[in-house]
This record gives sequence, C-alpha cells and structure tokens, in this order.
Amino acid sequence: MLEVTYSSRRFRETLERFCEAANASSAIVESVSKILANVRSKGDRGIAATLRRIDGIRLKPSQFSITGEAIETAKKRLPRGELKAIRESVASVTEFHQNALPKPWKSRNAHGAMIGEQFYPIDRVGLYIPTNLASTVVMTGALAKLAKVPEIVAFTPCDENGEVADAVMAAMSLCGITEAYRVGGVAAIGAMAYGTESIPAVSKIFGPGNAFTVEAKRQVFGAVGVDLLPGPSEVLVVADHTANPKFVAADLLAQAEHGSGREKIYLVSLRKEIAKGIRKEMREQIKSLCRKAVIRETLKQGFISVIVASYEEAAEVANYVAPEHLELEIASSELNRMTKSIKSAGAIMQGEWSATALGDFVAGPSHELPTGRAGRYFSGLQVRDFFRRSSVIRYSKASLRKAAPAALAFSKMEQLDGHGRSVSVRLEDE
Repeated sequence: MLEVTYSSRRFRETLERFCEAANASSAIVESVSKILANVRSKGDRGIAATLRRIDGIRLKPSQFSITGEAIETAKKRLPRGELKAIRESVASVTEFHQNALPKPWKSRNAHGAMIGEQFYPIDRVGLYIPTNLASTVVMTGALAKLAKVPEIVAFTPCDENGEVADAVMAAMSLCGITEAYRVGGVAAIGAMAYGTESIPAVSKIFGPGNAFTVEAKRQVFGAVGVDLLPGPSEVLVVADHTANPKFVAADLLAQAEHGSGREKIYLVSLRKEIAKGIRKEMREQIKSLCRKAVIRETLKQGFISVIVASYEEAAEVANYVAPEHLELEIASSELNRMTKSIKSAGAIMQGEWSATALGDFVAGPSHELPTGRAGRYFSGLQVRDFFRRSSVIRYSKASLRKAAPAALAFSKMEQLDGHGRSVSVRLEDE
C-alpha cells in the first residue's frame, strides 16, 4: 500500500509512476503480437493452438461455436431469480440508452445548400465477454440490440470442459445474440479482427478485458474498429468527514476482487485520520470475502492512499487519474459543485448510497468505461458507438454560386488548382 500527501514535494512524480504501472509492458506487447500473427496466418489452427498452450483447453474448430439451441437451453436452466435480475438489467440499460439514440437531421447552410447527417447501424459487431461476466453481455449486447445491429456476435472463454456459464448464455438470449463462440483472450480478438475458416470477421470490436486483451484491441485497430480500451478495473473514492468507512472500504475491496492483479484502487481523503479509519475497515472486511487472496495481492501492488487538504485538490487528483469509476463519498452540499469540476471520470457515483456495483450491474449506463487514464479522451460506451455516420451535402446551382468565391480562395491558398477548377467549371456558362 502506498500513501502520499498532495502537498509533498514528490507527490506528482509518485502519482504519475503509480498510474503508469497500469500500462502494458513490453513483454505483454510482444506476446500479444505473436498470438495475433499466429491467428492471422493459421486461422482456426492458430486459435486451437493458442487455447491449448495458454489455457490448457483442447477444442477442435468445430467446437468453437456455441449453438443457438445451447443458448436457449441455458436460459431455461437458469434459476428464476437470476433470470429476473438479467431482465431487469437489460430493461435499465435499454431505457437509459434509448434517450441517446442518434437521429438523422437536415438543415440549410449559409449558401442555401441542404446539409445533414444519416446514421446506420454497423453491419457486424463482436462483443468480448470476460469469463462469467453476464453483466458485460448486457452492457454491450443490449446497446447493439437497441441500435438494431444486424449481426451481433459474442466471444467468451470457456472452462477446461468447454463449458460457458449459463448466466452468460442466458444474457446472450435476452440481448438477441444467436451467434457466439467459446473462444477468449487474444485469440478471440484476432478472430474478430481477421476472421478464420469458421469465424467471419467483424467490423468493430466491443468489450472490456485484461491487459492482454486490451493490448490486442490496440494492435488490431485499423484492421477493424474498436470501441475503447477498457482494461483492468479502477475505482477512485473521494472521502470526507461524512463518509461511512464501512461503505468506502466495501467499494474499494469490490473493485480489487476482479483478479487480474493489475486493478488500480485510489482512496483520496480530506484528512489522514479518515484514510486510517477506512484502511482499518478494509482489513476487517477482507477476512470474510471469498477472493481474499486475490484482493490482498491487488492491494499490495495497486492501492494508493492520497491525502488532500480540500475538495479542489481532490478534484485535481481525480482529473489527473481519469478513473474508470469515481465515487464521491462527501457531504451532500458539496456533491454538485465537485461533480461540475470533474472532467475525465468514466462514471461518477454521487453520494454514499451509490455503490459502484450498481453501475456495474443494473443502474443503466454501460459499465464499459475507459481505464488507464484513457478517460481524458474516451467516454464510456454509448449506443451511438454502434452506428456509423455519414454527412449529406446537396448544392443547387444558386447555392454553388454563393459558395464559389470562398472555395476558389481556398484552392488558391493551398495551391490546389484542380479543386478550384472542379467548382469554377460548373459556372463557366455564366
């Protein structure tokens, strides 16, 4: 565990070094590159060899596919309470993103020409679903279904027996996914990007993953579209004197239990005593958690406690980190003011009752959010990410006449006389 005070001389250097530790190492970059090259050159054989070598899973290419029948059967097997929870999540996510569906529009510009935009669902998308994460199926698949994407394809790891969790497949059914593959990791990203003999390539890849999966998405970008780079989980909690140590401790531990070992946990406290009380509560709560060994290892490498003197300093730390999840466990009178000062968080949880897990599962916004400081330039997944946009321009002769002087001036400035000629030739008879 690392603790640093905002006012200390080496604060910025310490925080920068801690954040940078989340970046992919050269060993990860090289390993991912080799796997992708193998999948690209050998197709199904490359996937099978990768699954066998890395995960100890022996699958023939004919076994990659998860049939529609298997998906529907899994939904029937799922306990009623779990199925109800997935339905509730799908409904919440759909309702939230319904408000953000892009709509075509038309207008007239200063020349009198018609301008506008058209939106089209992407033809075929691939969803990467980490092991057992039925919630990720919802947080990506429900948006794809809402966007009316014609082909929604899911990829998820299986166990050594080739089995995939019933909850994951039930969520696929409820999100309209009928094509799915029991292939995970870098091999899945390669299959989506390049295609194989049995798996057609997709146009865009969605979904979170570990450091290897995120690096794979980074490397295939260009051959295929990618949504964002959501890697190992992050949470930053700002706690003042009103914060309940039990709530804060529980939320910090929750995001540390994912298990990759590269999660980042930030506690930003307005007094040293607050941080001390929260850490004490964490030590108590961890004893009763199933994944205590994983959590302890994550906290050893990926937990930092920052002591600040004001809400303004807390906001500066949050804006630098650009965390995936930001919790404001502060006085209610400060919530709105501090929220306005936050510019880069993936999702902001306001107040002590807004546990990050609600955003992970059922609140409505997608839990696929930027990590590794990518929140500075990426936002969380939106329904419009499943569309592509075309601008539309339609000039008449009269509107062309109005635009011609400016267009010809630009062609002269940039020494592109062919551009100018393509405009002036249309007006030669005048």
